[in-house]
Amino acid sequence: MTKESGSFMGSTPNGVIIDVHHLTKVYKLGEIEVHALRGITLSIKQGEFVAIMGASGSGKSTFMNILGCLDKPTKGLYLLDHIDVGDLSRDALAQIRNHKIGFVFQGFNLLSRTSALENVELPLLYSDTSGRIREEKAVAALERVGLGDRIHHYPNQLSGGQQQRVAIARALVNDPRIILADEPTGNLDSRTSVEVMEIFQQLNDTGITILLVTHEMDIAAFAKRQIIFRDGKVRSDKITTKRKRAKKVLENMPMIDDEDDE
Repeated sequence: MTKESGSFMGSTPNGVIIDVHHLTKVYKLGEIEVHALRGITLSIKQGEFVAIMGASGSGKSTFMNILGCLDKPTKGLYLLDHIDVGDLSRDALAQIRNHKIGFVFQGFNLLSRTSALENVELPLLYSDTSGRIREEKAVAALERVGLGDRIHHYPNQLSGGQQQRVAIARALVNDPRIILADEPTGNLDSRTSVEVMEIFQQLNDTGITILLVTHEMDIAAFAKRQIIFRDGKVRSDKITTKRKRAKKVLENMPMIDDEDDE
């Protein structure tokens, strides 16, 4: 294994996009040490759809923050697309986040006084993309999640499900290889949750790798693989048997009119 310019090249098997070895995270609260992660080792291939599960305090959110380059491990190796991100500068980490990773959160995190189009354009403001190209890419992302007719609507004019679709479009606008979704259905009703999972499955079918944190078994059943954390360790890592397809599930669910929530 050779290190060049902060990268470990050729160190992961073909097709592996996330590779972590003996990942440890310790937070110090005064004289108290909190062990959030205790030696996590696993790999995720390009195109996988993984549900990360576990009780509060299990380490799943810390793990996702490290994968998203929002935090660094205390010890261990994290290779993202064959790059060792452990020693990268803050600017380099920001560049990786902006170009390789899309984020979707439970609370949508939309700017209330900004249209859907402008919310989706936000990640592009940190690049040299021209205004015309920014708008074209944002419109395309909104159309991809079924909101081509709502591009000028503000968050308070959209239902919860539509707001989450705007958030997904924002995550897509830079053509990321990975989407990290933290409880993306936590604030949604049952049908809307499945509709969001249908979007994620469609995106995954195009080759985008998706990691989704959830505490709901019904939601995890839409993923291809389920990893369960407990006490900072991986307690279970298995392929989903009888995986559900959201499109099929929706066929047997009652309709909910989005307009009622506006």
